[in-house]
Amino acid sequence: MAGGSLGLVGSAAGLAMPLLAKHMVDALGEHRPMGGLLLALTVAVLVGAVVSALGTYMMERTGEGIVLGARHRLVDRMLRLKMADVDHLQPGDLLSRVTGDTILLRVVLTNGVVNSINAAFLLVGAIVLMAAMDGVLLMVVMLLVVVFIGGLTGLIMPTIRRTQKRAQEALGDTGAMLDRSLQAHRTVKANGAEEREIAVISDAATRARDKGLQVARWISLSRMTTRMAMQIAFVCVLAVGGARVASGALELSGLIAFLLYLFYLIAPIGQIVEGLVQLQHGLAAVNRIKEIEDLPTELIVTPAPLTRSEPAGSPPIGVRFQDVVFRYGEYRPIVHNGVTFDVRPGGLTALVGPSGAGKSTVFALLERFYDHQSGTITVDDRDIRDWPLAELRATLGYVEQDAPVLSGTLRENLLYAAQDATEEELARAISRTRLGDLVTRLPEGLDTPVGHRGVLLSGGERQRVAIARALLRKPRLLLLDEATSQLDAVNELRLREVIAETATETTVLIIAHRLSTVTDADRIVVMEAGEVRAVGTHDELVGQDNLYRELAATQFLLS
Repeated sequence: MAGGSLGLVGSAAGLAMPLLAKHMVDALGEHRPMGGLLLALTVAVLVGAVVSALGTYMMERTGEGIVLGARHRLVDRMLRLKMADVDHLQPGDLLSRVTGDTILLRVVLTNGVVNSINAAFLLVGAIVLMAAMDGVLLMVVMLLVVVFIGGLTGLIMPTIRRTQKRAQEALGDTGAMLDRSLQAHRTVKANGAEEREIAVISDAATRARDKGLQVARWISLSRMTTRMAMQIAFVCVLAVGGARVASGALELSGLIAFLLYLFYLIAPIGQIVEGLVQLQHGLAAVNRIKEIEDLPTELIVTPAPLTRSEPAGSPPIGVRFQDVVFRYGEYRPIVHNGVTFDVRPGGLTALVGPSGAGKSTVFALLERFYDHQSGTITVDDRDIRDWPLAELRATLGYVEQDAPVLSGTLRENLLYAAQDATEEELARAISRTRLGDLVTRLPEGLDTPVGHRGVLLSGGERQRVAIARALLRKPRLLLLDEATSQLDAVNELRLREVIAETATETTVLIIAHRLSTVTDADRIVVMEAGEVRAVGTHDELVGQDNLYRELAATQFLLS
């Protein structure tokens, strides 16, 4: 508001200049002193420049605040979206909305809306003063400029908005393609696919360029129209005004002042047209931002805690799946078809079976990344839908199959879910997951950056970091998805000991392709094609279930 007000004051100072110039010409013709008029003109110039500059700064500062607020809202929204919606979005496009689209908002709200308001004020003021000088000349200007520019601009602006939205979408696609290649950088190099990926990204960038050129063509047309109308108006005013001066109907000083005001009209009319163009950009950005804001979010009453949710000694909890049916989308195949099994509180329960059996989906449903379509899932004898999401997830510890490690230091990754953990607890988790050698080897120990996605760590080290992170949270139910898939035989054996030890304190549910990891499990649930086909111990299943016996035989676990 203050920035806009200062802009209006600067515009008012500008309006005074042609009028002062007229009085100076009259004083010159009448041989009157001009000292006061020169001083007034100088003051108007200085005040207009200083006040306008200050107003511009304040508006830019306001614009940066608007961008910050929009980014906060977008990031907050994106991180709370439901997984089902995130699955259909591209990270590169989301990044484009947070960065590029929010910047367009700043441009339209500062350079667009506010400048257009100031320009409108200047335009109205100039027209009023021009009317006071000569109504005939004003009618020439109004007919040629306002009607012509206004009509053509009204036809062009909707087209600019549509083409701008397509240009921003194309730019988002380019970001998505680049993000895809960067996320799989090693895969691209290992397969010699650099040229193909460069071609794909270049094609996307070319499409974005072509869309941008379409916008540029329409913008150029609008600007050309504005300039042409003003130039024609100048010629007509000069001709008509000269005739009126010659006839005595208008003083020469009045014609000079009128022409100065006409020149003053060029800037505000241009700003208004430019503001309308930027408004189309902003509306396209608002639509893209609104697409994210309209997506439903998870219902989390309070933010998920960053510290451990349960005090030491909290009892382990059990899980029950009863006739659970689930698919990832209305037209997608069924993943769980009547899945039923129990996980008793405490001890170690394993999920085994071929790929695509639905094992990882069990964890996704327990974390409520997705909601099952029918059947019942209970956690600690309580329907999972009755758990507040923050409380449910704080009760679980989850180690994902690819064991993601975030950019930052090793300490930050270990304490990611338990920021109140003591040094003693941290040291114990490091010792239990055999990370001591890694900490000793790193140049800055726990405070060593691990690189983007933990690229400076080996696969096994990333896996052990993820397990240590989960253990520090002291969960009542620990979910381990292929926790030993990237470990060598020695570290796998040691981790099996850690899992066995952890199972004496809490409930552990593990997904395993390596049956050697779970031969000592209290219960093993065998899944196939979205159904549970057998439940028992290792010895029982070897004798009772053909699939399990085949899996055990292929891994040399049969004597």
